[in-house]
Amino acid sequence: MLHDDSLAAPFGPVRIARARGRGGASPPSPARGRWQRRLAFIGPGFLVAVGYMDPGNWATDIAGGSAFGYSLLSVVLLSNLVAMVLQALAVRLGIASGLDLAQACREHYSRPVTIGLWLLAEVAIVACDLAEVLGTAIALHLLFGLPLLAGVVLTALDVLAILALQRFGFRKVEAFIIALLALIAGCFAFELTQAPVDGGAVLAGLVPHAAIVTDPAQLYLAIGILGATVMPHNLYLHSSLVGTRPYARTGAGRAEAARLATWDSSIALALAFCINAAILILAAAVFHGAGRTGVADIEEAYTLLSPMMGVGAASAVFGVALLASGQNSTITGTLAGQIVMEGFVNLRMPAWARRMVTRLLAIVPAVAIIAVMGDGGATRLLVFSQVVLSLQLPFAVIPLVRLTGRADVMGPLASPRWLRALAWAIAALIVVLNGVLLWSMA
Repeated sequence: MLHDDSLAAPFGPVRIARARGRGGASPPSPARGRWQRRLAFIGPGFLVAVGYMDPGNWATDIAGGSAFGYSLLSVVLLSNLVAMVLQALAVRLGIASGLDLAQACREHYSRPVTIGLWLLAEVAIVACDLAEVLGTAIALHLLFGLPLLAGVVLTALDVLAILALQRFGFRKVEAFIIALLALIAGCFAFELTQAPVDGGAVLAGLVPHAAIVTDPAQLYLAIGILGATVMPHNLYLHSSLVGTRPYARTGAGRAEAARLATWDSSIALALAFCINAAILILAAAVFHGAGRTGVADIEEAYTLLSPMMGVGAASAVFGVALLASGQNSTITGTLAGQIVMEGFVNLRMPAWARRMVTRLLAIVPAVAIIAVMGDGGATRLLVFSQVVLSLQLPFAVIPLVRLTGRADVMGPLASPRWLRALAWAIAALIVVLNGVLLWSMA
């Protein structure tokens, strides 16, 4: 097992996954206490949680909150609980098998199936990167007046910034991401203290209701929220990142590692839920409560926040949080792209080249949409990218659920019967909701 700082190399996470294989890291010293072992596992969950609060979430949560008030809070909660279960499965797969999800698919599926899953995973990563491009460009436009089209093109340069950050070592990357998460959380804590939030309506919104499925408009946004919250590339990323932690390659060592890594991801995803819920609550309290049910653009939300809340700093704080969100998500998308490409097809390319290809595939449709539809098309494209992610989700979830239920792959950490039943129910729910969405769109 390579040391954590090996992620600073151009093929950081990929080299770790390959070097790990079915071998093992040096087991933790017996002298290390329980808290030291717990602290050693903190980090990967927060990197994964970044993907659950990216700019795509902002677009769907703002649109849902302004149009339907607090009603879609239950979807945010359900999506987050689903994410916790799926990320726990990804953790178990990485620790029990010594393979990330992409590698496991290559090992246990035929070549044509593996290629198909790889291409779908790449589509999901490009859709995710599209959200990062648009979110960062919108934030630069709102905060500094940079034209949206110029901001989109400028995002190509963040390749250099990300690679420079990786050179400082993986723990530094984690610390930087956690700092940005704290900044985002602080921004929304400030916003909610200034907004006229209805506590009773918030609690009522956490309870699902039939209109979410029967109303096509609510269903479209609900699936967008699901796609923005449960992201396919995070399952590949998490199953690889858990290998950066040292643990004994014994039954007891793997069981403890799986437990600690699951706590790490669950705590991080709880933070992600709070931030996503805060975005929707803010839109519901400020816009829906004042009858502005048509606010769907991030730029429009930014413009209206300060005058409608009567707080001069409200819009600026909102923009700072958006910029931090876009940059955070960009880092994890880069790591996931490397893992997916090497895991599925063992194709290696320099990290800067991989990053540039993914970013250009996201920039081209963004530039085209903005050129044709103007700035107003950016948020609509953001929401659509999240629906695309939701449609790709079953092709990552079903292999994950299937592989983690197999004793020949997982050994003693194979999912127990109750967990397999829950995981298959989640997979079925995702497939059914996507089917309903496609039917309604057709």
